[in-house]
Amino acid sequence: MKSRESIIRLKRFQADEKRRQVNQIQTMVAEFERMARDLEDQINVEQERAGIRDTSHFAYPTFAKAAMQRRDNLRASAQDLESQLAAAQEGLNLALDELKKAELMATRDQDRGTAGTGQRAHAPDLAARRPARSAGADRRSW
Repeated sequence: MKSRESIIRLKRFQADEKRRQVNQIQTMVAEFERMARDLEDQINVEQERAGIRDTSHFAYPTFAKAAMQRRDNLRASAQDLESQLAAAQEGLNLALDELKKAELMATRDQDRGTAGTGQRAHAPDLAARRPARSAGADRRSW
């Protein structure tokens, strides 16, 4: 039973690790999206301040150009993280399935162990019910 318990502990650790990884990626995606929205707001403010919305105009604000590039980079990174998130979610699902299987196997083994123990405990009862032999029955005369 010790090996089953250690397998379950290992599977539980792996599932927890995958869950942490998924949560971390989700947090990063949310943070990148928030930062991209903030940059979008800053770009709009800068365009309003300068009065120029045409990015090819010679007087278009340099800060707005740089912020647009950072925003685009953040969005691309968020897209890359979305694909990593899908892979991590699949890994989490597999780890949870393996944990469930290990727990079911342990439960099955435990049930078998109690059933086997019940049979062994039952055997002495049968011996107690057998009629005792008399002392004369052990001596045979031929």
